[in-house]
Amino acid sequence: MKKHRTADDSEAEIAPYRQESLLIEAIPQVDSGTILCTSAGLAQFAASAAQAMPNAAVTCTCIDLYRANLAAEHWKRSVANLQINCATDLPTVEADVVALPFFANGEAELTRDLIQSGHQHLRLGGKMYASTNNRKDKWLWEQLQKLFKKLDRHESRQGALYVATKTEPLKKLKNFSCEFVFRDGDRLIRAYSRPGVFSHRHIDPGARHLINEMQINDGSRVLDIGCGSGTVALAAAFRADNVQVHAVDSNARAIDCVQKGAELNRFSNITTELNASGNYAQAGSYDVALANPPYYANFEIAEHFLTAGRDALRPGGEILVVTKSAAWYQENMPHWFAHVTIAERKGYHLFRGVRPSK
Repeated sequence: MKKHRTADDSEAEIAPYRQESLLIEAIPQVDSGTILCTSAGLAQFAASAAQAMPNAAVTCTCIDLYRANLAAEHWKRSVANLQINCATDLPTVEADVVALPFFANGEAELTRDLIQSGHQHLRLGGKMYASTNNRKDKWLWEQLQKLFKKLDRHESRQGALYVATKTEPLKKLKNFSCEFVFRDGDRLIRAYSRPGVFSHRHIDPGARHLINEMQINDGSRVLDIGCGSGTVALAAAFRADNVQVHAVDSNARAIDCVQKGAELNRFSNITTELNASGNYAQAGSYDVALANPPYYANFEIAEHFLTAGRDALRPGGEILVVTKSAAWYQENMPHWFAHVTIAERKGYHLFRGVRPSK
């Protein structure tokens, strides 16, 4: 793989994903100016483009704060015309170039959302560079054809690269956001979601079991870790009197969804926090922590949720976690919590634990 030098050679040691490598290889054909992009990895295209074109203004947007922080730290000694941010959407500026790398097995609706947004941000005559790690791709090609009349394809061993030119504005925009309703007891609760947020357009079964099993008392301070679209936080806010719910996530769109969900239900007892570190606001004061950790990353995220939840609880506070994979939790939760119990509900396992006084 071709090595692209940067301000610090050590920064180039981490190879980009194949789809991002395709974008990097296209840089000699990319016009200078305002360049907007996302990243499948550590913003390697953004950094390479910024260095190759010192007069360009390059912005790489990540919807996940953890990913944005990793990339910003990786390129902290890079050129001055590179900006890496965490936001719900691409910046509201007119762009000369939009570059979007995609995984072949990525979320379809998020891909369609991003390419439509990229089209909107392009000036007339501006170009979109979209890539996938599937060299036999047909799906992304078809999605781009719906938006661009001028579209070229370049296939290689690493995947497929598409170069599209904006020749006219879109006549109709699709709204990829969604409002849906779910029931908690005799209450109907409204929720809001967007592509890229867990779980878009519906309540996740794990979240449903978490809602059914959670015990919220009057006056409780509740922490929802990895809140996603906020269904658990919204249900907790309704569950008892004088409850205060704090919803945290590293996904900027998730935080936006919880805020809009609170507005839809006219809740004033939900606060939110965009956080990837686990050092949550007012740690040590919560009565209840709720979590539905993802299953990927070899339980690293699950461990992060549990240790952050332990530190956020007051002594004697309780955590409730839902999972389909019980063995890891059975082995590890007693390291951090006392009085660990487990209940099984339709293939899911719900673990309770109490923060020790010491």
